[in-house]
Amino acid sequence: MPAPVVMPVMAPVMAKARDLPPLWLIRHGQTEWNLQGRLQGRGDSPLTAMGRAQARGLGPLARGLPGIRLTSPAGRARDTARLIFGTDIPADPRLAEICVGGFAGLCEDDLRARHPAVFAGGPLDWYDRCPGGEGFAALELRCRDLLAGLDGPAVLVTHGITLRMIRALAMGHGVTQGGPVIQGAVHHISHEREAVLHPPGFSA
Repeated sequence: MPAPVVMPVMAPVMAKARDLPPLWLIRHGQTEWNLQGRLQGRGDSPLTAMGRAQARGLGPLARGLPGIRLTSPAGRARDTARLIFGTDIPADPRLAEICVGGFAGLCEDDLRARHPAVFAGGPLDWYDRCPGGEGFAALELRCRDLLAGLDGPAVLVTHGITLRMIRALAMGHGVTQGGPVIQGAVHHISHEREAVLHPPGFSA
């Protein structure tokens, strides 16, 4: 009996970066694990008082933004979106944070001491080497799939590394390039240009 034919996984056909609709990207507010230096990935922890304040502070700015609204299904992102918009918005699993495998919930400082080879190289390269993790290639595929399905502006509530990947695809550069991803702000990307918008009284 002949072996089954395995078809290659094809990358979704996404518009060129300059032709994508405007994007408004929001990282969830500060969480307890952010404060403790623990990796989250597909794990989750509640927003801190600062994280809730960051989300509420974005309300007057974000509620007036045009486009479809989507959030990651993680509790920290859904809570952020609820505080921003005053209601629940649809969750899309493609906006979930990159999976860090067995590193989820553990302190980054401890992991760096125990796994120096994983953390060698650039400051974000280790996300591609987490044991049992998702890796950048798989993250890129789902982010491409999300962007390929957009037919107009979008307001997306997501996570640090996933936001970086979406920004990279929309800007036409690598995921490890670009400035920091800021909690309590909106990253606006249009025609391969980025502007970081801060609400009145913003405090990082």
